[in-house]
Amino acid sequence: MPQALLCMSHSPLLEHTNPPAEVKAAVESAFDQARAFVKDFDPDLIINFGPDHYNGFFYDLMPPFCIGYEALGTGDYDSWDGPINVPTSISEELAQFVIDQDIDTAISRKMEVDHGAVQPMEIMYGNLSDKPMIPIFINSVARPFTKVSRVRKFGQAVGEFFKNSDKKVLFIGSGGLSHDPPVPQIATATEEQRQFLTDGRHPTPEARAARQQRTIDTAVAFAKGEADIMELNPEWDRTFLEVCKSGNVEAFDTYNADDMDAQAGHSSHEVRTWVAAYSALKACGDYEVTYEFYKPIKEYIAGFGVTTAVIK
Repeated sequence: MPQALLCMSHSPLLEHTNPPAEVKAAVESAFDQARAFVKDFDPDLIINFGPDHYNGFFYDLMPPFCIGYEALGTGDYDSWDGPINVPTSISEELAQFVIDQDIDTAISRKMEVDHGAVQPMEIMYGNLSDKPMIPIFINSVARPFTKVSRVRKFGQAVGEFFKNSDKKVLFIGSGGLSHDPPVPQIATATEEQRQFLTDGRHPTPEARAARQQRTIDTAVAFAKGEADIMELNPEWDRTFLEVCKSGNVEAFDTYNADDMDAQAGHSSHEVRTWVAAYSALKACGDYEVTYEFYKPIKEYIAGFGVTTAVIK
């Protein structure tokens, strides 16, 4: 059976800031294109490569990869809050297969996933109950980062597992592109921030609301040119999209963490989810990108991209 791909930026600010009407309409049109693609493909199973923003994964134990056997949403930014429909037995078989390919991965029988992982599913389906989904965490915020080549090989191993599946499988990559939101960095964090980055699970409603409001306020200031964060980098974004389109997934190996920080912001590492997803699809066969949307959107603090792809 065929495999397909949807990679898209996410932003917790979609419902919290107000870009110009034409920009909002363009993003919604891109979502409509993605929804039509997903509806037409009608997957039996979704493999969701997603990041986390210190809601489910913290420095008390930060793996480069983690395959979820069971999972629930954290509800940050009013995102999905509750159990996720994970086919545990398939997750278990997938993890063993990946490990047998000499790619080490963590596993979780109680994975907590935030807006970065669930937003594409919410936009496509409105919930995380209708379709079985295996959540796969790719560390995209917390140094030290594994090499991008390792992310590619991890994605490749996942794709090889599903290459001859009797199910229609949709690979999702969620995150990016260039952006530098106000997420604390461990190297420069205050003691209070370091404590949060190490074990900040299940904050009080007041603490969560305050954290979210800081991001919203930063986005509003950024749109006005008043925020002390890095500018978006459309040239970097478009170059990355060209690599995705090329089908030459080995070209992802040229990316390294220091350059990504310097050129595209500290959260540009979320494109690692795209690397994993495109590499998984390529492991199933040569592919072609069937849709691409891109727009730098300061109100969302993101170089915002949406792509779909199918096996040729």
